[in-house]
Amino acid sequence: MKRRFISLLIILLLIIAPDCLLCTTHIVILHTNDHHGHPVKYSYRGLKGVGGLPARATLVKEIRKREGEILLLDAGDINTGMPESNLFSARPDILGYNYIGYDAMTLGNHEFDNPLSVLKTQMDWAKFPFISANLLKRDGSYLSRPYVIEEIKGKKIAILGFTTPFSLCALDRETRKILRIEDPIVAANRIVPELKRRCDLLIALTHLGIYEDDREQGSIQLAKEVDGIDLIIDGHSHTKMDHPIWVKNRYSEKKIPILQAWKWGLVMGRTDIWMDGSKDLDLEFKCIPINLDRRNGHIPEDRNLLKLLSPYVREVEKRLSEIVGYAEHTLSSKGSREAETPLGDLIADSMLHFTKRWNVDFAIQNAGGIRADLPRGPITLRKIYEILPFDDTVVVLRLSGRDLREMFGHIATLPPGHGGFPQVSDGIYFEIDRARGECRDIKIKGKRLNLKKVYTIATNSYLSEGGDGYHMLRRCLFRYDTSRFQRDVFAEYIRHLGTVKKRYGRRIRIVN
Repeated sequence: MKRRFISLLIILLLIIAPDCLLCTTHIVILHTNDHHGHPVKYSYRGLKGVGGLPARATLVKEIRKREGEILLLDAGDINTGMPESNLFSARPDILGYNYIGYDAMTLGNHEFDNPLSVLKTQMDWAKFPFISANLLKRDGSYLSRPYVIEEIKGKKIAILGFTTPFSLCALDRETRKILRIEDPIVAANRIVPELKRRCDLLIALTHLGIYEDDREQGSIQLAKEVDGIDLIIDGHSHTKMDHPIWVKNRYSEKKIPILQAWKWGLVMGRTDIWMDGSKDLDLEFKCIPINLDRRNGHIPEDRNLLKLLSPYVREVEKRLSEIVGYAEHTLSSKGSREAETPLGDLIADSMLHFTKRWNVDFAIQNAGGIRADLPRGPITLRKIYEILPFDDTVVVLRLSGRDLREMFGHIATLPPGHGGFPQVSDGIYFEIDRARGECRDIKIKGKRLNLKKVYTIATNSYLSEGGDGYHMLRRCLFRYDTSRFQRDVFAEYIRHLGTVKKRYGRRIRIVN
């Protein structure tokens, strides 16, 4: 009888065991990064009505309805973008994140574009925690919570935040007296072992960027050097990806997936994880377009959130009538595709002025991005938006002298009337010999171009991505998108000047 009972028990276990082994927990993680002040829908590369938090809210609501509990995360840089955000210190964005129900957001470097008092106010507005484990006060305490632990479907999930050391470039003098930024790898090695014992899954929510160069202290280096992280959801480098990057940890030899969801709320990352107790992570990742690809259907806007954000939109319309300066003479956009113009000089100089903290050598603007004249008299923000209508941001690039030489070679081949004709700032001089198809007498800050030297330039995001045939700019040694719209930088520069005078920089000479 006893043997028969044991036999029946064994048979029963054999029947049940496979189901137990196959018993998995399905976790859905939705994530965004580099939102950069895009609370309402906008136009992107000629496509109208993309992105925006009301449409994002609808998408999240639909996924929650289907999947139940989910985790909703943001990898930093909620600040700096459209006037609907900039003029109100990102309050509309944070109200939108509260409404959608974010669980946590990492502090990005653009959270420090404003004084520290503004960041503290933003933290008060937020119903979700801002996190970072390597941003410390001078007394050793954390600026924000270093991590949070959420319980989803019975699983404890730790979300540990890290901020790029590049944030030092954004800190003003007063903030530097209060804060210090620790090496992310050092901070992670201090915290991860203890945190790992308290959770079933450890996610690093990072604003570090995806860089192959070890010197950049990006998410790839974090995955290689820190044992115990299961998944990295990253931001900062605005990386557009269709598949995870898998990085082998040097200690455990476990492969760690790194994910990013591009920028500006154009897409939402969705990561599905199946946890069954094994060491390897079963994972699927995709980016869901937010009305960027109409072939996949239109995502309607959440009416309640749209109503909540409407007052900010109306206020921006009023504020665009603001006068930011005065022009003594009309600066025409006509001729900017054939030769140097005062308006082109002014726009390029505004980028140089804005990027002086990065020791930029010169700035370059494509003539095709200049779409209207600057008339004599008061200068309104609306007029600036007409002159620079594209949503291009100011980007800092480091380039070898050889790549710069190739850039000037490309310039020499552009026919008159081409939108890629350059308008440049102070700090650069060169001659274009159209008959020979070459640039010559290239001088940067008064010295001849040195092919062995590394130069730092400022340009707009369109050119930095290879627009108008400037493909060599994509080979840069370093790229930093400031995420400040070029038109906002231009407006600030005019405020700085007060009065705009007609002037030629004598920076480009057409030989024949």
